[in-house]
This record gives sequence, C-alpha cells and structure tokens, in this order.
Amino acid sequence: MKPIKEGKVREIYDNGDSLIMVATDRISCFDVILNNEVTKKGTVLTQMSKFWFDYTQDIVPNHMISVDVNDMPEYFRQPKFDGNSMLCKKLEMLPVECIVRGYITGSGWESYKKNGTVCGITLPEGLMESDKLPEPIYTPSTKAEIGDHDENISFEQSIEYLEKRFAGKGLEYATKLKDMTIALYKKCAEYALSKGIIIADTKFEFGLNEDGEIVIGDEMLTPDSSRFWPADTYEPGHSQPSFDKQFARDWLKSNENHNWTLPQDIVDKTIDKYLQGYKLLTGKDL
Repeated sequence: MKPIKEGKVREIYDNGDSLIMVATDRISCFDVILNNEVTKKGTVLTQMSKFWFDYTQDIVPNHMISVDVNDMPEYFRQPKFDGNSMLCKKLEMLPVECIVRGYITGSGWESYKKNGTVCGITLPEGLMESDKLPEPIYTPSTKAEIGDHDENISFEQSIEYLEKRFAGKGLEYATKLKDMTIALYKKCAEYALSKGIIIADTKFEFGLNEDGEIVIGDEMLTPDSSRFWPADTYEPGHSQPSFDKQFARDWLKSNENHNWTLPQDIVDKTIDKYLQGYKLLTGKDL
C-alpha cells in the first residue's frame, strides 16, 4: 500500500470508506522537514491525539475510529505502524487552520511589539512576553502546501475564504470554527493546567463529515501543533521552557549553517520533552 497523501509528518492511506493516518517520526520546524527522525515521536502524536479526542467528544465530534492496528487491514499489523496509526472517518477538510492563543508568545509577541496587535486584534498595552491574555484570541490562517508558509488572516477574511469554497456558508462555517476552537481550548487548557502544563497556543483542523456536520480531524493538542509550558516554572517577561518542538526551533534559530540537521543530543532532548508532556497529561508512560 502507498499513501495517497504525504504531509510534513503524516502519511494518509485510503481504506475505502475510511482513512488510515500514520504519524511518522519526521520533525518539521518553520515549515521545513528536518533531516533527523525523532524515534517514538509519531506514537506520541497519535496517542496524545487519541487522549484529547476521547476527552472532548462531548463538545465536538472527531474523526477517530480506532488506534488498534487489529481494526486495520493486515498490511498495518506490523511493528512500524503499531501505536502511531489511526483509523479515521473521511472528511472534506475546511481550508482554514484554526489557531487559538491564550498567551502572547512567538510570532504573536513579535507582532505585538511592533504595533500592539496580533493578527489585526488590538491587545491591552503593557503586556510582557509570555503574559496570559485577558481572553483567548482566535487567529486563523490559510493552509499552505509543503514548502510554503501559512498566512495569518483575520476572522473576516476567513469568512471570505470559506465562502469561495462553500457558497452561502462562509459566515456560518467561520463562526462555528471560531466558537468550537475557543470552546475546545478553554476546556483542554483548564484540564492541562490541573496536570501542571500551560497550553500557550494551539491549532485545530476541521472538516465536514458525510452528514455535513463540522468535525475535528487531523491531530489534536500534540507537541507538534501546540506550545506546552511547565506551569511550575512559568514566569512572564521572557520565553518559556517547553514540552514541544520549541526546543528544536530554538536550537535552529541560534545556530547558523545548520543545514536543517539537529545534533543527536538535541534530538534526544526533544523526544524527552514529548514523553514528559505525554506522561503529565495522561498520567501514563507511553
């Protein structure tokens, strides 16, 4: 079997009336696939997504059917697929990435320093780097092809973007995406904080199922799609240590001529961060 689509990290296989999504051990930073693989990373992503899909199914339906390879065709019953594969419902994916920010960091902080706004949203004066925002903000973006960069868009632009694809549904879909994104973030951020993790920001992707219902797909609240900070060392005024690939991003930013290759000790520390985050959130070792 060959994948029908390959993303920066995931491979998608057609299974007739369903899909099988395999999270590889590839790692991408700044929309570039690095030369390294991070062992067990794909399993962390899949199992963490499963945890959150189970936790939030009462407020937003999701595309997950099973993560047990015994529920998949025989081809997937081999060690390289065990733990990192998810059998999913087929969706018509919506062409907007749904980003929510509860804290000011990363590109949001850079924008705020310039003009006091993040993605066109004016924020209170006097915020420090990593400050918690008065309320989570919704900052959607376009979905870029591999090698291109996502483009931040306003809520109003997201309406136009969706209207082009779904005539007469732009406002309805854009509003639902915003409301679902904020609701998911608030519920999950509250839970994570009780386990010692701050979810600074994250992104969700949604699609339509066969009944035209909006369903969350792809991955959910993983270290690849989110910034996870340890709550016990949180201190506004500077960047925070994290349980995600920010560790790898920081190394790349501070080292020239890296050729998109991480040294082995950075790879080892990166997977340690992923595993620590997984254990804190789920209470289980991988």
